[in-house]
Parts: sequence; structure tokens; C-alpha cells
Amino acid sequence: MSFSGAFSGLRRRGRTVITAALAVSLVATSAACASGTDSAKEVVLLSHSSFQLPQKLIDRFQDQTGMKLKVVDSGDAGQLSAVVSLTPGSPKGDAVFGIDNTFAARPIEAGALTPYTPAAAKDGAADYAVKGSEGQLTAVDRGDVCINIDDAWFDKNDIPAPTKFDQLTDPKYRDLTVLLDPSTSSPGMGFLLATIGKFGPRAEDYWRGMIDNGAQIVSGWTVAYDQIFSAGAGHGDRPIVVSYASSPAATPGTSALLDSCFAQVEYIGVLRGAANTEGAKKLVDFMLTPDVQAALPTSMYVYPVQNGVALPESWRTSAPVPAWTVTMDPAYIKAHREEWLNQWRAVVKK
Repeated sequence: MSFSGAFSGLRRRGRTVITAALAVSLVATSAACASGTDSAKEVVLLSHSSFQLPQKLIDRFQDQTGMKLKVVDSGDAGQLSAVVSLTPGSPKGDAVFGIDNTFAARPIEAGALTPYTPAAAKDGAADYAVKGSEGQLTAVDRGDVCINIDDAWFDKNDIPAPTKFDQLTDPKYRDLTVLLDPSTSSPGMGFLLATIGKFGPRAEDYWRGMIDNGAQIVSGWTVAYDQIFSAGAGHGDRPIVVSYASSPAATPGTSALLDSCFAQVEYIGVLRGAANTEGAKKLVDFMLTPDVQAALPTSMYVYPVQNGVALPESWRTSAPVPAWTVTMDPAYIKAHREEWLNQWRAVVKK
């Protein structure tokens, strides 16, 4: 795995949310291009912009099934969720991959998915199943959102790097952190949920402490990591950023605060009313095969969910799976999302 390729994959992980209307327009346009094909010979997968697997695996799926895999880029997880939730029974594809646990309740409640549980799910994926969803979504990977630290910057400036979540409000770290707006960024929402899970009713006090300590807030991950983070491509001036537990594997000299992580899980599902339901089920099965699961770290920079799948050797030290993460039921997130966002906005705009 080349470093440049790895970093490119990492960069794709952070996309800014745009409007649902634009998302629908994008997918409708892409799907229209596929009209006129034989649905039994093609599986149309709606996915986010970060979907990527080695071509040899795509070829293998197509050889084994005799069906072409067509991937339709539908933007961020939020856009993807909106597209699927607004078209129940009349989907723009056969399957959907990339809806995460912060948005999972929306398409389930909209009745946009057909229950299907692959036999292999019992070997790990079932542990991440959405409670009460009856197999409408199958977990494929996890990509935990955590605070990342530029350890090299702290060494160079002879300042001890923070090692815990709650140290970021310490005055010694004033003007050193860049955060993501949770209303426009999916990892930004992950960080918000991590603070709520970690601090409970004291989360607002923590946010206020971060703002008072000079935390900068930007719209999305790309701006934060590539332009402002000191270890990012732009060599900015802030050594603390919201990113992923896997990010240090692509950025030497950095580490993740493993007590600050929200467990983000990505799912695949069969769309209700799909033109090729059987093909979609075969694709769900395929995503849990050992070869696909083993390819996830280097192709999409996420952790596999199936048991017994080894991570790349370098990840053992640079990007270990967090032993503890904040987790929340998707229905609970959906019920409180606007309430928490309003509380966040009130603190930020004070």
C-alpha cells in the first residue's frame, strides 16, 4: 500500500453534507443514464463517494454472478440516506451501501428497505445490527470518529500532547483545535455524539470550554484535515483535529485519542421495489466475504466487522481498533438529533 494512495483513500472519508434535493437530483441523473439495461444482468448499487474496492474483487463478483456491478455515487452518508428515504418502493438502484448508524433510522422508518440477513452475518456483522430492524441493514464496516493529535508538532514545540478527551479545554491547548460543524459534516456529528456519550448532561459545558479555549469550527473534514491540521496536506497551524481512529495509519507522527471515539458503522441493504432483488442479495453476501472484508482497510480506510479478519500489520500500532467507543441506537440519535444540534448552535453562537 503506497502512502499517497492510502492518504487519498483517507481523504475521501470526510465529505460535507449537501442538501437532500441536490442528492436526489444527482442520483436521478445517474440512474437515468442506466435506463434501458437488462435489470437481471446488472446490480445497481447506490453508495457514498468513498466506496472503493479493488477491481479484482469487482471482477470476481461479476464473474461469479454473471451480473455487472454499477455503482452510483450518491454523495455523503446523509445525502445517501435522504435519497433512499425519499423513494421507498421506487428506488433508483437495487442495493444501498454506506448509510451509517447516525442516519440508519431514517430509511428504516420510511420503509425503503427489504429485510435480508446473509448467513455469514452470524460471524460478526450481526453484532452491529440495528436493533429492531429485522435485517433491513447489514453491517459491513466500522470507522470510528476520534480526536487526532499531531504528536510531531507537540514534540517540536516542547509541549506535552494531550492524552485524554477532557484535556482539550486546558489553557495549554488554547487555539490548537479544529472541530467540524455537526450540521454539515458526518464526522462532525460523530464527534458531537462522542461528547454526549462521554459527558452526558455536561456535554454543553464541554463544548463551551472548547469554544472558550479557541477551538475553530469549519464546515467539513477536508477543510479541517487538509488545510488547517498541522499534519495534513496543507501543513496548517493546528495540531488537534476531528478525524478517524484509522487516520494515523496514513499520517505518520499522529495518533488518535482512543477515549474520544464514536463508533460509526456502515451498512448495506436491499432496496424495496428493486428491479434486481436477487442480485442485490448476492451483493450483500459478497460484502461479507473474507476477501472483501480484508480489503476494506486499504481500500476504504475502515475496519472490517467480520470475526477473524486481520488488519494490515502496520495498523496494529498506528491505528489499533479502539477498545472503548461511544455507541447509540440509531432511533435514539434520530429522536434527539435536532435537539442536540440546537444546543450546539446555541453554545457556538454565544
